[in-house]
Amino acid sequence: MVYSFNLYNKMAADGAYTALKKLLLSSTSPPVILCIGSDLSVGDSLGPLVGTILKDRLSEHNIYVYGTLSKPVTAKEVNYMNDFLNCAHPGQKIIAVDAAVGDINDVGLIKIAPKGLKPGSGADKKLNKVGDVSIMGIVAEKSIFNYALFSATRLNMVYRMANIICDGVCEYVIDYLANCNLPKAQ
Repeated sequence: MVYSFNLYNKMAADGAYTALKKLLLSSTSPPVILCIGSDLSVGDSLGPLVGTILKDRLSEHNIYVYGTLSKPVTAKEVNYMNDFLNCAHPGQKIIAVDAAVGDINDVGLIKIAPKGLKPGSGADKKLNKVGDVSIMGIVAEKSIFNYALFSATRLNMVYRMANIICDGVCEYVIDYLANCNLPKAQ
């Protein structure tokens, strides 16, 4: 089941938390969060923006977040990240976050799915799937001019989506840690 939340829905962050709780129900360890994208284009900056905010908000917890504005993980690094994540975090669930293109009616939706995502698929790139759960923010309409649309995406929309995603992820992680009684980082 894919969960969708409009960025103007006041309950979107709560919905994201609930979706993550349902999709990661059987998880026996905290998730690793992989945020994909680049700060070179506003439309592609959703992942690194989410990663930066999560790193700040979850700094006192033992949560791994990869892909920030200062150290982005772009689509071309995803092939290497799969091997790295499997070695560094065996058995841990991966939440993959990325910007995406979609139908005109889907622009502004945050979609959470029980499967990995394929970065760059909107630009017809053939890259490996990454993650166990995906969070995608639809930032532009799918078109042959995807790069131009990514560049013309409004920063306000990407920023609002990033905060909603971060609110939902943080609530999930903090709730998970509280119920597992895991130690906080020193």
